[in-house]
Amino acid sequence: MKDIKELKDIKKRREILKEKYFKDSIYCVTAEDFSNGRNNIEVVKSMLEAGIKIVQYREKDNPSKYMREKYEECLKIRELTKEYDALFIIDDYADLAMAVEADGVHIGQKDMPIEAVRKIIGYDMIIGLSTTNKTQANEAVNTSADYIGIGPIFSTNTKPDANEAVGIDYLDYVVKNINVPFVCIGGIKLNNMDILIEHKAMSLCMLTEIVSSEDIKSKCELLIKKMKRL
Repeated sequence: MKDIKELKDIKKRREILKEKYFKDSIYCVTAEDFSNGRNNIEVVKSMLEAGIKIVQYREKDNPSKYMREKYEECLKIRELTKEYDALFIIDDYADLAMAVEADGVHIGQKDMPIEAVRKIIGYDMIIGLSTTNKTQANEAVNTSADYIGIGPIFSTNTKPDANEAVGIDYLDYVVKNINVPFVCIGGIKLNNMDILIEHKAMSLCMLTEIVSSEDIKSKCELLIKKMKRL
């Protein structure tokens, strides 16, 4: 991350992030409700031990967890991700991301506009932006988004307000037309990731496939090998 601290040239920021973190990567997201009784710290540690280089903390849909608890969790995850030289992204909460000195924040189309978020966090941190169609992807190119999420590629029930699946066609469009680091999201599993790799997906985001696994470290190692064609 030190390579892009205060770097305002968005094209260079994107190039650095693509080569160092997003190219052929597995993008992990926390989800304690699906983690079979394990807490987020345990889960993230297993991910990092396997070689995962991007971790997103997402607990906004958990009404039983107060912000103080989220803050304390994120402080511990921040320490772990620094130790393993991994990106630490926080979903939605720019204030929480700044408070724990995370590497960035991920926002959606209904959240605060991306340039408003950029005013808050500056250029020390990265911003990811969810997109669900060609128009949103093209608009993102002309913003200060460091990377975009595309999807949901397949249907998913892990996010209450998830959009309808957009399918492989949207991935094909992004690969051919959008020069921004991207991660495919939504319903991605071990048994359907091959087709996304064949269609040149840059990075794949998985949630329940990883956090619900009996052995998270082994599952992540397998997914990384498949993604890197090893």
